[in-house]
Amino acid sequence: MWLMSASLTVVAVLVITAGTTGCSGGSGGKGKGSGGATTGTVGGTGGGGTTGTTGGANSSTGTTGISVLQGVFAPTGTMTVARTQHTATLLPSGKVLIVGGDSNDFLASAELYDPAAGTFTATGSMAQARVGATATLLPNGKVLIAGGSSPSGDIYRAQSSAELYDPGAGTFTATGGMTVERNGHTATFLPNGQVLIAGGVNLGGVLASAELYDPAAGTFTPTGSMTVARYDHTATLFPSGKVLIAGGEGDSGVLASAELYDPAAGTFTPTGSMTVARVGPTATLLPSEKVLIAGGEGSSSWPLASAELYE
Repeated sequence: MWLMSASLTVVAVLVITAGTTGCSGGSGGKGKGSGGATTGTVGGTGGGGTTGTTGGANSSTGTTGISVLQGVFAPTGTMTVARTQHTATLLPSGKVLIVGGDSNDFLASAELYDPAAGTFTATGSMAQARVGATATLLPNGKVLIAGGSSPSGDIYRAQSSAELYDPGAGTFTATGGMTVERNGHTATFLPNGQVLIAGGVNLGGVLASAELYDPAAGTFTPTGSMTVARYDHTATLFPSGKVLIAGGEGDSGVLASAELYDPAAGTFTPTGSMTVARVGPTATLLPSEKVLIAGGEGSSSWPLASAELYE
């Protein structure tokens, strides 16, 4: 019995002192274009654990030479309010702005996540409670919140109003309204400094129209319309400045069609269709400049496991 205990002790000592070669951290991805903007989350790069070094880049603090495995989730601070269908935007400060959403009632509140402290703290509230709005980071550090649905009497209706969040002041202020009420639209920041708002739905039906927000003027102006009315589609910016619009739902049901917006011409033109009709999928631009389209719901209203590439 004593021999077995001694053997286990030796094994334990060997595991502690051996150390483990570090693993590389993963890179982050982009969020969905349906209703909320989705802004990318960047993963860190892991360093190597070093034998006999306490708290290395890839080792647990205060534990000598033991490397922490990569690719795991760990709890962090809790939001001040439970919410769904909100937006999340990475600010230049490194903090994350959480805005609006639903918590058995539509929310106007917002909060900030501080990754250094691992905590959420309340910040200023929007003038209008919203679900399914878009959130777009502008070059001046402000965040454009546009559209979404809000309570209106006994119904919920799409909104045309927009607001700007100022991280310096921690407040929201009104900016020019969109030319039409929209929910389920997309918002894409273009290299020319404008924001492309495309599609969506309101009480009048599904929208093919699009418009541009000019941060300098604080106004929205119409641009060319999409070839197909759609909502809950994706919008992906290419390095060329063009934007790929794919899928969503239209008057005829779930869509497989796609189109490209050319900001120089202000027009949309059809491009190749997806192999499967999808509403609410994700779209991610890859380093190869291909676009990965994944999941969503198909024509049968069942979730999809399939994925495809646009090139």
